[in-house]
Amino acid sequence: MPAEAPAAVVLLPSTADDGGWLAELRAVALRPDLERLGRYDPHRVRQRFLNAFIPEHTWLITAGEQRAGVIAVRPTAEELWIEHFYLAPQFQGAGIGGTVLAQVMEKHADHRPFRLNVLQGSPARRLYERHGFVLETEDPVDVFMVLQPAAGKNETHD
Repeated sequence: MPAEAPAAVVLLPSTADDGGWLAELRAVALRPDLERLGRYDPHRVRQRFLNAFIPEHTWLITAGEQRAGVIAVRPTAEELWIEHFYLAPQFQGAGIGGTVLAQVMEKHADHRPFRLNVLQGSPARRLYERHGFVLETEDPVDVFMVLQPAAGKNETHD
């Protein structure tokens, strides 16, 4: 039987005011992987988040009373992109990531595939593979993964 996820994990809508601390969270969460890949730039890692931050597509992850992380789902006509999925280091490895990913995918699932990218060598790739994501393409820095919709999910019948 799988380990039980923390009961106090809650997703809250983000606001434009959350951008600063979320950019800082991204810098902390990605730093080990970006340094390993020789790509860490303290300004760029934060600015890339701020340039792409859309509060309406972003949820704050709380564990108990603490801010634990962030996840975004950016819809397009053809797909659903899971983006900016970061947990603060002290919350990693406790089942929170799997709980949040499952909740978000259940809430947003429709006829479109989910897509995401993860840095080469990131331990987060194992989380995505456990949830059914498979390799689509990769380059020296990024691994692009996809999860096709379940057959018949949210289809209408005449």
